[in-house]
Parts: sequence; structure tokens; C-alpha cells
Amino acid sequence: MSFNRGGIETALRVLGDRLRLRDAPRTGLVVCGGSAMIALDLLSRATEDIDVLALADSDFTLGSAARFPKYLENAVKEVSAILDLSPGWLNRGPDFADGASLKESLPDGIMERSHVREYGSHLTVFYIDRFDQLHFKVLAASDGQSVHLSDLMALEPAAEEMESAARWCMSQCPSEGFRLAIMSMYSQLGFGDVADRL
Repeated sequence: MSFNRGGIETALRVLGDRLRLRDAPRTGLVVCGGSAMIALDLLSRATEDIDVLALADSDFTLGSAARFPKYLENAVKEVSAILDLSPGWLNRGPDFADGASLKESLPDGIMERSHVREYGSHLTVFYIDRFDQLHFKVLAASDGQSVHLSDLMALEPAAEEMESAARWCMSQCPSEGFRLAIMSMYSQLGFGDVADRL
């Protein structure tokens, strides 16, 4: 099943209800990818899943989403059964460092820019901002997948945003081969001036 904006909202509301009924801890999810872009009206296509970048406390303290807590796993399974969704409808997004170093791996200010939405009393979702989405889409598009390239260009990035994204991506993958791949991609996308500065 694919998610449009209404489907994303429904699934997360039901998840919030299941967490409340289970008397689970209040849960914060940092959401990225197509689902975040759709929820923020940055993209009109549908998506297959909701990608969780990190878990978050109300004070923006981040925790790794490498493995969901058991209570969250169980609630996700219940939502899957209730709404007839695939088992992986809510899953972990891009891989980053665990624990204390997680925040240092993400673009500076990502949580402060996030768009916060409440889904009942037990679930808060932090949708990453368009600026940060650009960074992740450049990273994802570097392998040439057309869906990521399309999403990236749908965000209508400015040259300075593309430069910021490239420099962050190169900090994640500090190899000459990756830098050359980014430069080549930027040249093909019409950002040759940015590529020359990398």
C-alpha cells in the first residue's frame, strides 16, 4: 500500500492511539524521506513507507532508531494489522552513528528547524525541514536513483543550499571518489558552479 498525505496522517494517529492504549512512554519520532516531504506539502507523489531517522525526547535529545523499543515495535505491528499495511510501513531511515554522536552526524540545527506535530497524547513527530531534506536527498541521489533525483529537483534548491548539502554529504563520506561523484551529479543537474567550488 502506498501512502498519500491522508494515509500518513491516519497511520500515525492510529499509532498514537495504540501507544496510549498500551500506556507506553510518550514517543518522539524524527521522520525524513518522502513521507516527511509529503506531510509538509513539498511533494505530491505517494510513498511506500515512513522513514524514521531518530527517536527524540521532548527536549530534542536524540536517540538512535537502529532498533525500535519493543513497545513501539508491538504498536507498529498492531497498526499494520488494523489498517492492513505492510509490516515495514514504519521503519528506520538512513544509517547514522548511534547514541551521543548521532546529533553530531546530522546537519546543524536539524531539530530546531523541524516541524512538530502531535498525534494524540503519546506520539510526537518531528518532520525534518526542507533544508535538511535537501541534504539527505543529495546523499541518496548520489547513487543515481531517479526517484531521489526527482525529489531533489522538486525541492527547487538554490545554489547555496546545494553547496551546504554537498559539504555535509562529503563529511559523511569523506572519500575522493564520493566527492567526484557529487561533482559529476551537480554538473548534470545544472549546478556546475557549485561543483567547481567543491
